[in-house]
Amino acid sequence: MHPPQPRERLIVALDVPTLEEALRLVRALRGQVRIFKVGLQLYTALGPDIVRRIREADGEVFLDLKLHDIPNTVGNALSEACRLGVRMATLHTLGGPRMLERAREAADQAGAAAPKLLGVTVLTSLSGEELARMGFNERPEALVLRLARMAADCRLDGVVCSPLELARLGREGLGPLFFVTPGIRAAGAPSDDQSRTLTAGEAIRAGAGYIVVGRPIVRAPDPATAAEGILAEMEAAVKLL
Repeated sequence: MHPPQPRERLIVALDVPTLEEALRLVRALRGQVRIFKVGLQLYTALGPDIVRRIREADGEVFLDLKLHDIPNTVGNALSEACRLGVRMATLHTLGGPRMLERAREAADQAGAAAPKLLGVTVLTSLSGEELARMGFNERPEALVLRLARMAADCRLDGVVCSPLELARLGREGLGPLFFVTPGIRAAGAPSDDQSRTLTAGEAIRAGAGYIVVGRPIVRAPDPATAAEGILAEMEAAVKLL
């Protein structure tokens, strides 16, 4: 599933602490960005109201809470997300197949109101060394692939993965799964605390369906100008596909 236009494939992460900052960004980026990521910080601060306010401002919401709990609890949480009208929602694949299947059931019951369900594989902040300390003896790419296969088996719509796993996942025949890619940095910028990153153009060429950009846009002196730069990279990459 690859949306046709780069402007429909850019998700801006609203990693800010207040409603005022979040809505200022949504308004500043109107016409450039349709989808905004609401993560743990903003949702913890403001709750479901932030989703409603973004939708009232003509934005769509990627609810990135990485749900990870017993199957019934996750299914109930997904039902509430459906009622909020979010476009995408994340689940942590390490919750296991029964949890993912229960989430799929809850989304299916919502019909047309169902968000796209995305399985989070391996956080982009985790290096191979850190995964080894956690007891995983696979390289990050191998673990991502194993979890992505499980997501496909459980009928999720897509997976979240780092840009560096995109090409491998694209070769694996994972059915209709599409790929949502954080860990995007502006060309020439430092990677901050992300261990596995690419530029927007590199990610699109590698097979990303959507890319998630936070700091390079949110912390820019002029977010709209920064977003245009990212979109230009994406558009140039699409022309080379």
